[in-house]
Amino acid sequence: MKANRKIRACLAVFAGTVLLLAGCADKGDGPERDSVRQPLSSGEEEKADQIAGEIREPENEPFTMLFTGDIQLGSNITSAYDSGGLERILSPSLLEELQGADITMVNEEFPFGTGGTQAPDKQFTFKTDPSYVKIFNEMGVDIVSLANNHVLDFGQDVLSQTFDTLDQAGIAYVGAGDSLERAGAWQTIEAGGRKVAFLSASRVIPVVGWDVRNSQPGVFTTYDPALLVEQIQKADQENDLVVVYVHWGIEKAETPEEYQRTMAKQYIDAGADLVVGAHPHVLQGIEYYKGVPVIYSLGNFMFNDTIDRTGVLKVKADEEGELTLQLLPAAASGSKTSRLTGDQGASVLEYEERISFDVEIDEDGYISPKNPS
Repeated sequence: MKANRKIRACLAVFAGTVLLLAGCADKGDGPERDSVRQPLSSGEEEKADQIAGEIREPENEPFTMLFTGDIQLGSNITSAYDSGGLERILSPSLLEELQGADITMVNEEFPFGTGGTQAPDKQFTFKTDPSYVKIFNEMGVDIVSLANNHVLDFGQDVLSQTFDTLDQAGIAYVGAGDSLERAGAWQTIEAGGRKVAFLSASRVIPVVGWDVRNSQPGVFTTYDPALLVEQIQKADQENDLVVVYVHWGIEKAETPEEYQRTMAKQYIDAGADLVVGAHPHVLQGIEYYKGVPVIYSLGNFMFNDTIDRTGVLKVKADEEGELTLQLLPAAASGSKTSRLTGDQGASVLEYEERISFDVEIDEDGYISPKNPS
């Protein structure tokens, strides 16, 4: 069961630097007092302070976030779901992790919709009937990234249907919108007494017309990182933690491009506390910069019938907001994604450590820098 948390959109208007913080402040009204209160004696004040200290609850509590890589609810996944429900496409142990996290975020590598016009000259185009948003609900998904190279596979009308479908399902989204302001907006989710901002952008789109600056609705892009950097800086001022989810890199490449490493540093310098990547469809390495983790790619999570290796990133935030990262190794067979244990799990963890940058991953999947700064 998900913990109680609030989700709210914070829209920033780039021209004019006007922030529209709808619902981002709580107002409290104190009762009017007509009578005059007598001051407490020093002994009474000391006793009152002692009692208040004893009953005061901690302002912040630990919480957990889970991140997966690419999800494409294609016919192989939906048919398996129709035949056996969620247990047919996800192992119980993995499902328990997804549902148990305070915040679960995934990359939605497809639009929800019907009709539309298929994008020309694309080898692969994706689209899923809106009724299958129930899979996300049952999985415990709280927020999705729409900043990728498939959300406009069937045009702007289907992308608009995606917004409506997610809104009706109570799932937040980032990285696309019907205006530049909405596409570049962060979503704040409160957990453990803290405000966590989520932003997303894509460095991969098939044509410039997909960029929300050229046509609406569209995708928030980061070919030039300036706009995303600006949003990170603003989000950092309004929130306790900032998570950036980026679509970037080269498909099937286990090594990140140099621009990925450069951009990650720019995002962190702007205020990001965690950077998570997608698009390569395979795992890429992990790196720390100024103590902040970058997961360059989590690979495919639910996509093809078979996925040799993937991982779920589990992030625990303590009372002080310090993050502990754990990689849960997984793989898919017969359109079912399962958590790996034993030698199979160890093999994935060893592989991930090998392709990472000065990072250690222990036998339980806990991630740490070899030379913490």
